[in-house]
Amino acid sequence: MASGAGALPVAADARAHVHDIVKRAGSSFFWAMRSLERDRREAVYAIYAYCREVDDIADEAAPVDDKMARLAAWREEIAAVYRGAPATPIGQALAAAVVAHGLPRDEFLLLIDAVEIDAQGRESAPDLAELETYCRGVAGAVGMLLIRIFGAKGADAEAFAVALGEALQLTNILRDVVEDAGEERIYLPRDWLEEAGVNLDLGPPTTILDQEGLAETCKKVAARAHERFAEAERHLARCDRRQLRAALIMRDVYHRLLLRLEARGWHRLDEPVRVGKLEKIGILLRRLIA
Repeated sequence: MASGAGALPVAADARAHVHDIVKRAGSSFFWAMRSLERDRREAVYAIYAYCREVDDIADEAAPVDDKMARLAAWREEIAAVYRGAPATPIGQALAAAVVAHGLPRDEFLLLIDAVEIDAQGRESAPDLAELETYCRGVAGAVGMLLIRIFGAKGADAEAFAVALGEALQLTNILRDVVEDAGEERIYLPRDWLEEAGVNLDLGPPTTILDQEGLAETCKKVAARAHERFAEAERHLARCDRRQLRAALIMRDVYHRLLLRLEARGWHRLDEPVRVGKLEKIGILLRRLIA
């Protein structure tokens, strides 16, 4: 499929389907998406709907074979998008975004690669290298698609997207340690858990929650998230900040969330931490006038 030819028309029912997914999801990124001009916003909505769709498949209480088959069907739909013959409403919206912004196919597939890990179930923590690969797939791939929609190009923009994506994903992991353990998932790196004396063989993943070394591990993951936020900032210095304003809104929300998680501490993981709607609107407004 050729790119740069201008946006393809999207049927009203396909656009409405995508909009409904975005509205129902209540994403932390909603206000960042809303800050974009209409054509770019529609493209970002399409990316978000795609991400939501494949992620929900992985999270469903369904047989693994069924989930893997549905993800395989999405691989076929991405191929159809690039042939110009999408079969689903989300695929139709994606096709318009692909044409308008020259979005790379590999990033769509990289997201599915990562989501398949969740679909198959993970009862033990990944090693650090596996975690990096997972973050690159579930967050970095999305960042690589979004920066093209924002109009940012070049090696620094791409490095910014990957670094910021990992920072956001690590923050998510830290926020959701208790919830993930309850769903028999551990995303904290095995290497660091074992170094901290956490025994992963005592029983189900929830057994890590009462072990002293968990706090030390969370602290190290938080430090890595800060490093990745800082790396993103270094690359941002060589980019046009105006083009990446929406990404910076996401950055501001999640950096604030990380700081609050640290302020709460790592011994009270069941105490929820959040950034409220009014705060997000305030961050949006500050970025819009910056």
